[in-house]
Amino acid sequence: MKQALTNWLGRTAPKIGPAAVNHWAGLVGLLFFTLVIPLLSSLSPSFQLNIWGKYLCYAALAVSLNWLWGYTGLLCLCQSLFFALGGYMAGMHLMLLIGKLGAYKSELPDFMVFLGYKQLPTFWQPFHSFIFTSGAVICLPGIVAFIFGWLAFRSRIKGVYFSILSQALTYAACLLFFRNDLGMGGNNGFTDFRFILGMDIRARSTQVLLYEQTVLFLTLCIVFVNWVTHTKFGMIQQAVRDSENRVLFSGYATTAYKLFVFTVSAIMAGIAGACYVPQVGIINPSEMATSKSLDAVVWVAVGGRGTLYGPVIGAILVNLMKSFTTRYYPDYWLIISGAIFIFVVLFMPDGVIGLPRQLATLYRQWSARRNRDAAAATVI
Repeated sequence: MKQALTNWLGRTAPKIGPAAVNHWAGLVGLLFFTLVIPLLSSLSPSFQLNIWGKYLCYAALAVSLNWLWGYTGLLCLCQSLFFALGGYMAGMHLMLLIGKLGAYKSELPDFMVFLGYKQLPTFWQPFHSFIFTSGAVICLPGIVAFIFGWLAFRSRIKGVYFSILSQALTYAACLLFFRNDLGMGGNNGFTDFRFILGMDIRARSTQVLLYEQTVLFLTLCIVFVNWVTHTKFGMIQQAVRDSENRVLFSGYATTAYKLFVFTVSAIMAGIAGACYVPQVGIINPSEMATSKSLDAVVWVAVGGRGTLYGPVIGAILVNLMKSFTTRYYPDYWLIISGAIFIFVVLFMPDGVIGLPRQLATLYRQWSARRNRDAAAATVI
């Protein structure tokens, strides 16, 4: 009777594969970030909603890098530049909404009054419009990525040379934005935001809306990456990662594929930066420093490169560790971060999300070896 019941359950129970498990895990995570985090932040004064909003913006940045690095094989070290560009575009609009509520009671942003500006620069004028700002958040990172990518991929630059060149681009842009005469706030950047779409940016209701918007955008990024990787385009994209020469010999223009992915991933990073600025309340050139791009690489590696949810897990986990470590041991975080990256590369190539499968494989190997040893001992 027991055996018959077991056989019947085996036939009728739904077969849950890895894909279904991933989708259910993603749904549970989405509900957690959508419902539980805002609820906890309202119950506990120490539970800061904007901190988790920042983590999710970083997670979206990691997803964009993973689509480029994990699925296309392009280790890009300028994703922080696109993230910061989107943030600066949003910050310009928010600065203009301050009006005469600034420290100098002027229509000009405070840093312009301090630097002696008499009128608003021409290129700032269109940013009074939220619609124009939204277009700039999307277009500017995309245009920069398209131009840089077209020049790089057309010249057959790839591998470590592409990584170095992209890092040089980030470093040059960072130095440019540090200049006061650029009209972008110099070293201090933009801060002291007051309003967004007519709402008080510091109000609890506004913070919840901004947080939920970030959750929605992160969800759309994950859904988009999941959809693309299961199309013919995604199959070719992964083939470019595994062996670009074979794809070239098959008649596909790999340059076009890489350029498209590079441009769209830059747009994703730019939108993530625009979501980041109103929640954190500041944007300055340090957000586009080369170290920020390296941080994103660590997030993706820790979570699991080439996986759907790995970058999200890695970004949140590493930033939680950073928040804890810098509170008590601020001088040791860079050492700890480097040690984590080395450990993951050497011993956890599939990241945190691949750890259960890695442990299961090790257990099977250990069990097989133990059975062989037992069989050999019995024969002897």
